Amino acid sequence: MTGRADIMDAVQPGGIGGTFGGNPVSTAAALAVFEVIERDGLLAEAQRVERALVARIGDWPSRFGVVGEVRGKGAMFGVELVKPGTTQPDPAALTAIIRHATANGVIPLDAGSWDSVLRFLPSVVISEALIDDAMGVIEETLATL
Repeated sequence: MTGRADIMDAVQPGGIGGTFGGNPVSTAAALAVFEVIERDGLLAEAQRVERALVARIGDWPSRFGVVGEVRGKGAMFGVELVKPGTTQPDPAALTAIIRHATANGVIPLDAGSWDSVLRFLPSVVISEALIDDAMGVIEETLATL
């Protein structure tokens, strides 16, 4: 772990560290990951995926009563599912969507404190065509809820 001296020196000896503390191998691995992110322009790719997702699913709250909110950044988005006309979480809707999606080749994630958030976390190098295809599968179920 690294940090400004005034912060690092303020902690009692042994106060920073533990089982998951850094070591030379993990530090080298982290540096290699940062190099790939920079070399391959992966931050720009994450921003591209964000724009594609917003364009494709940003209007879901106005189109589908079961969608309370769409939120996200980069390639990670959450779709809050609610009982239509309320703000009450709808875990049954999430279960239905995940069943339909996985049966049709799309593997979304579930999330949220009330098991009511459909989470998307695609690769940052996914194509817009694959995003469109996957979101079409999700919309098939949304239209039935």
